[in-house]
Amino acid sequence: MGMMKLGQIAGTLVLALGLSACVDATMEIEVTSEETAKGIMIVSMDRGFYEMSQASDTGDNDFCDDGSVEIVEDKAICTEVKEGRFDEITFDDSSSESEKLKITSAGPGLVRVAFPTSTMANDFGAGDASDEEAQKMMEAFFAGHYLTLKVSGGDIVESNMEIAEDGQSAQLVIGFMDLVNGEADIPEEAYAVVRQ
Repeated sequence: MGMMKLGQIAGTLVLALGLSACVDATMEIEVTSEETAKGIMIVSMDRGFYEMSQASDTGDNDFCDDGSVEIVEDKAICTEVKEGRFDEITFDDSSSESEKLKITSAGPGLVRVAFPTSTMANDFGAGDASDEEAQKMMEAFFAGHYLTLKVSGGDIVESNMEIAEDGQSAQLVIGFMDLVNGEADIPEEAYAVVRQ
């Protein structure tokens, strides 16, 4: 599942059902060699919200169509894992090259991972909540919850994300409400170069 699809599902269900729920998402790309990687997308949401979304008839609302869902106490957790060559690690059906995850060679022993962040605000409907009631619903759904983009798999030699103290990963944490409100201070793309 891609971020665009998550945003569409969230917006549709919140506006149509008036639900309050919590959603957090993490997308991690672990570089496993100079030609392969492992992608892990984890999305957790309130169990009641998940169960209601599955029972609703709002259309395409299966938030975990390519992964597996685990119910843990009050959460439904979708985990989607993809492993293989760089071009096999995709989490979005977008046909636009500018909206696709890019994993490429950056020279001998170096791999560059880039997340397309320039369209994320649009994917989450930035500015769409034009009336006060819709805005409150979006806040109930997204306030205090985050999207985390992470790169790991070796020494991080360059990144515009926050590099961990041990230098073995880099991440960018984005508040969902910042995306919804169009206030997210994010680069055109979030990237990291990994030495294998």
